[in-house]
Amino acid sequence: QGQLVASGGGSAQAGGSLRLSCAASENIYGDYCMGWFRQATGKEREGVAGTYSGGEVSYYADSVKGRFAISRDNAKNTLYLQMNSLKPEDTALYYCAATSGGGCYPGVANVIYWGQGTQVTVSS
Repeated sequence: QGQLVASGGGSAQAGGSLRLSCAASENIYGDYCMGWFRQATGKEREGVAGTYSGGEVSYYADSVKGRFAISRDNAKNTLYLQMNSLKPEDTALYYCAATSGGGCYPGVANVIYWGQGTQVTVSS
């Protein structure tokens, strides 16, 4: 059974920064693509960023390109999402997940394990 524990959400002003972390159990971290998803109120869950098991970036949503950066620390089995230049439209519940297939594209259908959500709220 894999386990993903996300942390680091909170509140920020527009233009500010937050960093999300996702600690993964060892039995899943090295074997899967990893990704970040988000779900705003009333909207579908969407993939934000993805990474291959070796750490190379596989995907950024157009809405976050140039502002967000996904990375992995393989020594700590931890996935990160650095979020800069935050906008109110980034407000959502953010989830980390382990995915498989699809070229490591973070699609909901590719998710094998979900972490719990962490809330990000950006005020203008």
